[in-house]
Amino acid sequence: MSESEPRWLTPNERAAWLALLSTTTLLPGALDASLQKAAKLSLFDYNVLAMLSEAEDRTLPMSELAARTSASLSRLSHVVTKLGARGLVERAAHAGDARVTAASVTADGVELIEELAPLHVASVRALVFDHLDERDVADLARIGRKLMHGMDAGHWILRTPAP
Repeated sequence: MSESEPRWLTPNERAAWLALLSTTTLLPGALDASLQKAAKLSLFDYNVLAMLSEAEDRTLPMSELAARTSASLSRLSHVVTKLGARGLVERAAHAGDARVTAASVTADGVELIEELAPLHVASVRALVFDHLDERDVADLARIGRKLMHGMDAGHWILRTPAP
């Protein structure tokens, strides 16, 4: 095989790729649907609120929030503005460094995320984990971390301990 010829996928690689592509295409929309119906939030909106609610003091610098939500600062800024208009998030200078902008989830935002969390977890279970056994779950985590390392070796998820 010459260097100019593509390395075509093997039948097993193609099957794995198509399964991954279909999952990554359909899963966000399925999760979005339940959150839109319940609270007019997108999956990304929910993830922003969840990451803030789990942070120390429920506040994160915008750059760290962008990393935790795998978003550009531009996209995140737009969503924080939208969530701010609903009274769910506030943006202010970071307490430790006034040059840094931080986002905080408000009491209303915490209340909403606590209300939605059981619904969201039920959706995640129904769409993903109810179809997997414990070994599949461990494999999914291991494979996901490997894929993230190949795309973004500094991704925040790789800084968290593997189970």
